[in-house]
Amino acid sequence: MSQTAQRPTGSQGEAGGGREQARAASASARPAPVRPTAAPARTAAAARPTLEEVAALAGVGRGTVSRVVNGSPRVSERAREAVNAAIAELGYVPNRAARTLVTSRTDSIALVVPEAETRLFSEPYFSDIISGVSAELAETDMQLLLILVRNRRERERLSAYLTAQRVDGVLLVSVHQDDPLPSLLESLEIPSVLAGRRGDLEPLSYVHADNAGGARMAVRHLLRRGCDQVATIAGPLDMEGARARLSGYRQALEEAGRPYQEDLVGAGDFTEEGGRLAMRELLERRPGLDAVFCASDVMAAGALQVLRAAGRRVPDDVAVIGFDDSIVARHTDPALTSVRQPIEEMGRTMARLLLEEIAEQGRARRQVVLATELVVRESA
Repeated sequence: MSQTAQRPTGSQGEAGGGREQARAASASARPAPVRPTAAPARTAAAARPTLEEVAALAGVGRGTVSRVVNGSPRVSERAREAVNAAIAELGYVPNRAARTLVTSRTDSIALVVPEAETRLFSEPYFSDIISGVSAELAETDMQLLLILVRNRRERERLSAYLTAQRVDGVLLVSVHQDDPLPSLLESLEIPSVLAGRRGDLEPLSYVHADNAGGARMAVRHLLRRGCDQVATIAGPLDMEGARARLSGYRQALEEAGRPYQEDLVGAGDFTEEGGRLAMRELLERRPGLDAVFCASDVMAAGALQVLRAAGRRVPDDVAVIGFDDSIVARHTDPALTSVRQPIEEMGRTMARLLLEEIAEQGRARRQVVLATELVVRESA
């Protein structure tokens, strides 16, 4: 008789099965053995390339890299290219927040204009200065802040803003002799560059054109044309640039053996309306005048309107010369002969000097005088 094999039953079989299940459960619950692994990757912060790594790759010193990153112009073109190539290869990104905490830098520059907004937007001089400054800062990380100061309240607010070190440096345009802003900048020891100066002994850095030389060129040109009664419309004499242009007018007359006559000098304010008023007064005082040198193109445009209304032909009866060689000079009728001052280059130079002062912590003070030239057109 055949027999069928059976699993053990009863307490002995149950106990054995339980031990097997327990061993299986214990094995599954036991943690897997730890296997050696590669070192964990660096965090994003730790992986960020350092200034030292950029310097090593570029083959320059750490200070050179810092100057390139901060937009300082005091770096050779060869070194700048090497640093920029290393930055691109390593993917270096400056830690601006950390640098601000350490150096108190804000990466911003204030362009301060102590004039009414009507002058800012109506006179090409200001837009050309802004254009030059912006172009020079374009390759840096500096932010440009435009600040108008039109009254005492706004001046006090600016003073508090600068005292709180909200900007790294200041560019001041349209400098008047009694303006307290340059003295404020000097007392705060904040890096600053002026467009113009208060006088010959200006202690702050400044950039301006050869105002006296340009005026001499203009008046000499009028005298060579045979003009006999040469008048001038001066700018506001609380500005050194206007005083220098009046001085150049006077020097040219003296060189030619001509007397300086007060009744041939009209008082203007660099505005078109000021040019109109001054031209009317000059015609009343000296109806026989045959030339006028205006200390700005905008005033010359106003003078041309008055001469046309008075029936005076330009240049047949009265020759007219302006100063600036702005866009105004090319759009008057007739086109205006003018003394060219490189206004955009003034803006660029101001920004460049300010970056140097910031990089050198205000120790550098520089004065730059840019050349002028006479651009002859139909009005003279």
